[in-house]
Amino acid sequence: MAAASGTYTTVAARVRTEIEIERSRFVCVLERVGDEDAAREVVAAVRAAEPKARHHCTAFVIGARGELVRSSDDGEPSGTAGQPMLEALRGEGLSDVVAVVSRYFGGLLLGTGGLVRAYTASVQASARAATRVTRSLRTTVEVHADYERGPSLEAELRRLGHVPLHVEYGAGMRIDVGVPPADTDAFAARIAELTGGAARVEPAATAYVDDPA
Repeated sequence: MAAASGTYTTVAARVRTEIEIERSRFVCVLERVGDEDAAREVVAAVRAAEPKARHHCTAFVIGARGELVRSSDDGEPSGTAGQPMLEALRGEGLSDVVAVVSRYFGGLLLGTGGLVRAYTASVQASARAATRVTRSLRTTVEVHADYERGPSLEAELRRLGHVPLHVEYGAGMRIDVGVPPADTDAFAARIAELTGGAARVEPAATAYVDDPA
């Protein structure tokens, strides 16, 4: 979820895990998504891939502040699947994710408490198996320099911890760097200092971006 510093955590790639409780199998798919349509596409794909499962319970959290949430018990007793899955995602501090748990019934009834624990554990297993990605609010700053200064400037930016988002070669070099919005003026001043004012700095869009691995 979003922190006061303007960051939140998601997952790098799709994860599929399976746990067994009282002979019932709980298969969880956890996947990164950017909007509700994408989340519902994942749900549909899992339903198609696991056609023999009795239930396909779902939960998703989307947005830097986790502002969009949805969940479904898909036929399980009300409140025993979707909401616990949603709370598991929140408890793991994740957003921009959808979880789908497909249950293969094993013949034994788990009871309300047992179902809550099972669906929670299923999502937690996938969340803890996933590689996590931190996303931070950054202003993309375009740094334009000639070929005499560009390569050394890029190296210095990397040394200072500013890993370029993109480097473009044309009439000169353009180096795109993500900078905290409050630091853009200080960054521009630092570039001017490093290049004797020869480089041009142009702030562009502000958005959440993946932090470098």
